[in-house]
Amino acid sequence: MTPSKEELRRRLRAEALLHPPEERVADSELICTAIERQPAWQSTRSVLFFWPIGVEPDLRPICLKALQAGKIAALPKYLPETGDYGGFQVTDVERQLVPGRYGVVEPDGSCARFDLNKLDLIFVPGLGFSFDGVRLGRGKGYYDRLLADLPAIKCGVAYDWQIVAEIPREAHDVRMDCVVTPQAWHEVARQS
Repeated sequence: MTPSKEELRRRLRAEALLHPPEERVADSELICTAIERQPAWQSTRSVLFFWPIGVEPDLRPICLKALQAGKIAALPKYLPETGDYGGFQVTDVERQLVPGRYGVVEPDGSCARFDLNKLDLIFVPGLGFSFDGVRLGRGKGYYDRLLADLPAIKCGVAYDWQIVAEIPREAHDVRMDCVVTPQAWHEVARQS
């Protein structure tokens, strides 16, 4: 029987405590290396990143490489007027990022809003993923609303221990096109 989303969240949060910071740093480096090898990364012009919170994989090194290579790098920013997130272009991660809602680092007021429909690639955090592209978020639905109807490649970013066999999927849950782990880039078979 498939566990509920809440059961999976509890299990994965407990599992996260078993993985020390040095392991997460090494695994994050492997994830960045796996990303750099992908044609989807090499050909992309615009990317939505996430700044890690808690034990999430750290894509900051590849964000810096994207900027150095002339790619457009954007990050989500909370919009109090709508209660959701939008994408904002960042050109200097040292100067343009500030703590935002829920303590999540986000672009400051100097960053221009970026049309999410112009993104080529979106990196998506989560508590867990399955290889059929289902993502287990924190339960607030922010990323599902952000990702809804966007044409960009949606790539879940996870440690190997965050991959589970099955996650219950609801109608509003946005399926990933791929999932990258320290071991590999996993393409998701298209669902009918």
